[in-house]
Amino acid sequence: MVLFSDDQVNLTSEILKSIAHPIRLKILCFLMEGEKTVGEIEKEFGSSISNISQHLTVLRKIHMVNRRKEANFMFYSVKDPKIAELLGTLKQLYCTGH
Repeated sequence: MVLFSDDQVNLTSEILKSIAHPIRLKILCFLMEGEKTVGEIEKEFGSSISNISQHLTVLRKIHMVNRRKEANFMFYSVKDPKIAELLGTLKQLYCTGH
């Protein structure tokens, strides 16, 4: 049996909690396509900019997304390649129509 340290368990729990919200999961999947602005994310999901920003803040605090400012725009992207791998695995397991 593989044992995890308390730190590993806590980090994994925080990651899973952060992607458990449907909007955050959708945002992460959308960001898998590449860097996006808050406006692009808002347009894709039809939610308010403030709501999208709140969800992005949660994802930033857990270090799942990067934020970059250029002129008046904030760009977001998936930070950790392990998150991309996790999302790919979830998609393969649950979204293939089986």
